[in-house]
Amino acid sequence: MRITIVVPEANMSGGIRVVGVYAERLCQRGHKVLVVYPCRQLPSFRQKVKSVLKGKGWPRPSLSLPSHLDLGTYDRLELTPWRPVTEEDVPDADVVIATWWETAEWVGKLSARKGAKVSFIQGYEIFGDMPVARLKATWSLPMHKIVVSSWLRDVARVEYGDSNVSFVPNSVDTKQFFAVPRSKQRPPTVGMVYSGVGIKGSDISIRAYEQARDSVPDLRLIAFGGSPPSPSLPLPKGASFFPRPAPETLRQLYASCDGWLFGSRKEGFGLPILEAMACRTPVIATPAGAAPDLLAEGGGFLVAPEDPQDMGRAIVQLCRMSDVEWEALSARALSIASSYSWDDATDRFLSALTLATERSRRGDLG
Repeated sequence: MRITIVVPEANMSGGIRVVGVYAERLCQRGHKVLVVYPCRQLPSFRQKVKSVLKGKGWPRPSLSLPSHLDLGTYDRLELTPWRPVTEEDVPDADVVIATWWETAEWVGKLSARKGAKVSFIQGYEIFGDMPVARLKATWSLPMHKIVVSSWLRDVARVEYGDSNVSFVPNSVDTKQFFAVPRSKQRPPTVGMVYSGVGIKGSDISIRAYEQARDSVPDLRLIAFGGSPPSPSLPLPKGASFFPRPAPETLRQLYASCDGWLFGSRKEGFGLPILEAMACRTPVIATPAGAAPDLLAEGGGFLVAPEDPQDMGRAIVQLCRMSDVEWEALSARALSIASSYSWDDATDRFLSALTLATERSRRGDLG
């Protein structure tokens, strides 16, 4: 199968990491894969000032930052200078996949020669200064949808009347994320992903930690993220922060925790949930993204949304478990994570692409 994947840019986001995983695995199975993307846009002066005012500092004027697409064996095409992807930029193919609402606009304008049109949806970005009307319009484009969580499948069905959607949950590489059996940490330790973006809920996790520390005074907090903590959302005193950790360091961070905090307000999937569980770390999560699906059978605690107190209580409960109780929960987390494999996910992704070509051939994509 000839497959073109259109991404908004090459970066280190979780969504691009997932795209890179599928592109590589499809290529390894003998498919011809091309990933097309515009080069990164340098921030305008206004964007730079806005970044400073938000406490994120002056953006680095670099177009050559690392990305999750750097090491793939599939073909790549970067458009320079920045411009939308057009008909002339992509080859004739069997399938062309949009991976973001703006790329869906671009793919929607391509001719049928470029392949059956697919929208790979990893989130519902109705937040901040997003152009909501344009974003919502892309959900009604004549494309076959692939979604990564059951709540996104429900959005397609309930809000856009589309029930013919492929549900392909993300997975975890257990050769990269793993840990030996262990007992609770001394001192007790929880971890989190730090982000200054409000929907990621770092403030919820931080407040939950601070509340739990009143009952567990020696409780430690570790965090990692793509940018240093902002003065407007500082980490608690004594917390350890790791910027852009290498894969081996990231695995060790997950495995050094008794619990992983996932305080997101809105999420497409939430890869850190599975990554932490694959490292035998129970997860304490708000019901965002795939958390309700992944924690339905144990492996951690699902807490109320927007409720640091409830998350704090779960942290204390976790810390007060006996070693035997915690080890059982840890084993359950690993069992759940191990039931998700990228091989299975790739099988389902390929089935979705085949369905898209069949629907396109029948003319029932609209």
